[in-house]
Amino acid sequence: MLQEIGFNGGVPITEDYYIENIAGKHNDDVARLLFPDDFERGIKFTDDKEAMFRRLVGDKLKPVSGLDKVRKWVEDRGLKRAAVTNAPRPNAELMISILGLSDFFQAVILGSECEHAKPHPEPYLKGLEAIKASKEHTFIFEDSVSGIKAGVAAGMPVIALTTGNPEHILMEAKPSLIIKNYDDPKLWAALEELDKKWH
Repeated sequence: MLQEIGFNGGVPITEDYYIENIAGKHNDDVARLLFPDDFERGIKFTDDKEAMFRRLVGDKLKPVSGLDKVRKWVEDRGLKRAAVTNAPRPNAELMISILGLSDFFQAVILGSECEHAKPHPEPYLKGLEAIKASKEHTFIFEDSVSGIKAGVAAGMPVIALTTGNPEHILMEAKPSLIIKNYDDPKLWAALEELDKKWH
């Protein structure tokens, strides 16, 4: 889409540029970065980008391997849960629905509904408040650098998934653990340790 509107002289952006400047960021921030002299144009671009995402996601979005297993682990323990995202509400609700998680989350917190979006900790702190949970008994799954930074800044352990970004980029945000997917043996070893600690 950026090429079509002549961004960067029509030269495609690199994956590194996308990861560093767009992935996981709030659309207002993306609009300001891409169009520093024309915020309105930036917002129109991000709105168009999100509409295209919603058209394409239905066929493309697949659950991360092991999602059902981790969902069952969380539900079996009666843990509270919130989805915290910088995605616009229509995208968030669509993805949650496609993945069959509409009844799973007790709260959905959007960066756009907070004073500050991720990487600021506010969305995660609002999530804690919404489900009446404490930092000491909470952990976060994240797949973006801005999300990891937000969770770490909010004072909670973050488990990073390499489903959208390379491990070396996620490491810079200092997650507690990096996993490939929800079947990763490192995750299940950590959850086993949590079980021992909590019981």
